[in-house]
Amino acid sequence: MSEIAERFDRLAGAFQARIEATPADRWDRVSPCEGWTARDVVAHVINGHRGIIAAVRGTPPQPSHRVGVSGMDDAPKVEPGADLVAAYAEARAGMRTLLTDPGLAATPLPFSPIGPVPVERAADVVGALELLVHTWDLARAVGGDEILDLEAVVRTHNALRHHYDGLQATDAFRPKIAAPADADPQTAFLCFTGRRP
Repeated sequence: MSEIAERFDRLAGAFQARIEATPADRWDRVSPCEGWTARDVVAHVINGHRGIIAAVRGTPPQPSHRVGVSGMDDAPKVEPGADLVAAYAEARAGMRTLLTDPGLAATPLPFSPIGPVPVERAADVVGALELLVHTWDLARAVGGDEILDLEAVVRTHNALRHHYDGLQATDAFRPKIAAPADADPQTAFLCFTGRRP
């Protein structure tokens, strides 16, 4: 497995662990993502993974495990009885397959906020951003473990500093918030993404 694939899968594993740890009675809790519940946050990440897989393979994304499909910036409908753990595990496995195949990993992804880059580069920067931020969103919503992978936080924050305008152009992130002077790396990163830790 390549270094990028390993990094992405490590973050994906951390997100999956938060899903698995979420008590059944907390899925409707409000998340830091305006208008979204904890359930919506997970559905959005599943949908994003599916969208990337579909773009690389040239096939439309398909709903599964009672989690629907929507635009990449939205949260798809989640039907009663949906298995979010299974749906995410499936999407994670699909991303792992893409990133461990050199040909697929090199496929250009035209709709990235960091420009037209190979899918592995998009996964390593924008994918890491999505997983880190939404891991925190989910944890904050349900009272879970909010501590993120420090190395990934620093690497992703540094990689994104020069792409702030591109991120804002997607309308997916609120404007950054000034971090306290003594902010730790995670707090500084979350403030950069418009979160209030």
